[in-house]
Amino acid sequence: MARAAEDRHRDRRMAMVRRQIEGRGVCDPRVLEAMRTVPRHRFVARSLAGDAYKDYPLGISAGQTISQPYIVALMAEAAAIGPQDRVLEVGTGSGYGAAVLAELAASVVSVERHRKLADAAARVLAELGYATATVVCADGSQGYPPGAPYDAVVVTAAAFRIPPALINQLADGGRLVIPVGPPSFSQNLTLVTRMGDETTSKRFCPVRFVPLVEET
Repeated sequence: MARAAEDRHRDRRMAMVRRQIEGRGVCDPRVLEAMRTVPRHRFVARSLAGDAYKDYPLGISAGQTISQPYIVALMAEAAAIGPQDRVLEVGTGSGYGAAVLAELAASVVSVERHRKLADAAARVLAELGYATATVVCADGSQGYPPGAPYDAVVVTAAAFRIPPALINQLADGGRLVIPVGPPSFSQNLTLVTRMGDETTSKRFCPVRFVPLVEET
């Protein structure tokens, strides 16, 4: 029974990548393989496992969500992560995004402000063998200075403005992918690239994320 269930999940995962991700233009072969590999159903409640590979976000605890698969893939492709890169993720949530990033990078630090989510994500990542992914419970808007500089930073919550701390923790040539805009409306998925003391930005598409909460 367990093997048959895993086979069904694998088939759904392959179809997800083919229809939802490749079909929308994501073409980085490493990103596509990561999306084929990571078992998304392991990062949601058992009652939602049958919906894990559908084309929409799913609710998790603490009022948060696990992002639509296409958006996870799009952000990973935009970050242009190489196999030797050090990556910071802001907003661990379920841990699914951290697993995808861990398939692409040498190491991942994922920051989550909700202790319950951080502990649950760390547990699933460990069970699945993602030893290069570390979950830290902290204010993600401040990044994680002990691991800086990062070759890429991926933010899975909407910021009204780009937190300066995240720019400061980018390596020269580093990329920051972040939804920017007011939390009550759609935001613009934005790529910021740092070259020395200068940055350039590029907008990708409208998205809708939960707000990035900054501690006061």
